[in-house]
Amino acid sequence: MEPGGVSVSAVLPAGGSGERLGGATPKQFCAVQGRPLVSYAVRAMERISWISDIIVVVSPENIETMKTIIEKYGHKRVTVVEGGITRHRSIFNGLKVFAEKQFSSHLFQKPEVVIIHDAVRPFVEEDILSKVVMAAKEHGAAGAIRPLVSTVVASAADGCLDHSLERARYRASEMPQAFLFDVIYEAYQQCTDYDLDYGTECLHLALKYCKTNAKLVEGTADLWKVTYKRDLYAAESIIKDNLSQEVCVITDANETVAQVGFLLPESLKRQIKVETVSISQSRNDNHLQSIFSGQCYNFVCVNDKKCAIQETQQLVHILEKSDIPLLHPVVLISVYLDISGNNSFSIGMEELASIKKFARETKKKNILVYGLLIQYKPQLQSKICQRGQWTASRRGEQNVLWMNTTLFMLISVYDGWHLKTQLKFFTVQTKDPSLLQETVNSAAALIMALIKDRNPELIGQLLVA
Repeated sequence: MEPGGVSVSAVLPAGGSGERLGGATPKQFCAVQGRPLVSYAVRAMERISWISDIIVVVSPENIETMKTIIEKYGHKRVTVVEGGITRHRSIFNGLKVFAEKQFSSHLFQKPEVVIIHDAVRPFVEEDILSKVVMAAKEHGAAGAIRPLVSTVVASAADGCLDHSLERARYRASEMPQAFLFDVIYEAYQQCTDYDLDYGTECLHLALKYCKTNAKLVEGTADLWKVTYKRDLYAAESIIKDNLSQEVCVITDANETVAQVGFLLPESLKRQIKVETVSISQSRNDNHLQSIFSGQCYNFVCVNDKKCAIQETQQLVHILEKSDIPLLHPVVLISVYLDISGNNSFSIGMEELASIKKFARETKKKNILVYGLLIQYKPQLQSKICQRGQWTASRRGEQNVLWMNTTLFMLISVYDGWHLKTQLKFFTVQTKDPSLLQETVNSAAALIMALIKDRNPELIGQLLVA
């Protein structure tokens, strides 16, 4: 919901050192799925059209790093500002951009409402942002809250329990928060050095110095802050899950390919949303752009082995022209089909090497290419029939493949006469639909594993279903 008639900007403090995380890299610059955490928070704000300006406040030594991130990931409407030595001082610097020209090359238009949101909370949605903005417009200040997970206790000087708080009466203060700009800016102008150096709660400053009682808005479970190393793994898991909601299956019109192209999406639909297009449609940029606009990050190209690489290369070229791989790693699975029933299928070392080389090159473009062989061999049955029965049997059998025909001479003796009868010995390969479905289900399971894991170490490998 868009808060109509309100000018809105955002300030993202990103100057923390990440002491609790451990390691040399501040948490906001740690890579999650190959992309810095701060970029996710910036993108969350950037994709909302009614947020005019996004101010990212970083420590002096990380200004160039942040500018590089903005350029690399194509972020728009973003300005980098030098932060202070504490969180509150950094936020105050971010607010000064709208009020004091000395803190920026030009004075930004002062917004009616300003959002304050941590750069290490990457999963904020438009709905909660809109709610706190509208509440701030009415009440002067607003912030997201969540129920307490654990009971809060106070300890005495001797380290023993002094008292505990009734958990049902209290809430955890989260982000985002929003304020009438004049309210929060006045609060920061009035607050003491002690507040600036040791305070952590912006809503408290608005109450203390401007007598503004913030409206508390119930937030969602994904507003948590990345603080410890384990939180990075949790963030990566959430991002992977978000990227695994949809797959586009591209198939050939060839009869054999079309059969698998029908069965495979049907099998995948049990686990993921599926969009199916033909190869001719995939060559239409406009058609694929409509899929890209839906934020699809997974593609399966089903074709025979002679055309699979060419079609995959064409799809990579189309993906490159979009901004999809810029934001998240794209999974592209090239499916090779071997359902002919003969033993002629083979991939030489040279071809495997070229697939791996191609995958390594596309990885640099944030596209993860995997290979999958769907191998289905019909069941063998041996039969013998007389020559005259050959035609009749051939017409009578349904859905069979005849091969490996061998001619034998059977000599019989009857009443002194030598009777020669020509017999056919042949092998019948029956196409069992249930066996094909089982193979396709196995392929679908492998595809889902590749999509969910998004493991860059497996690129260029050829898995067999």
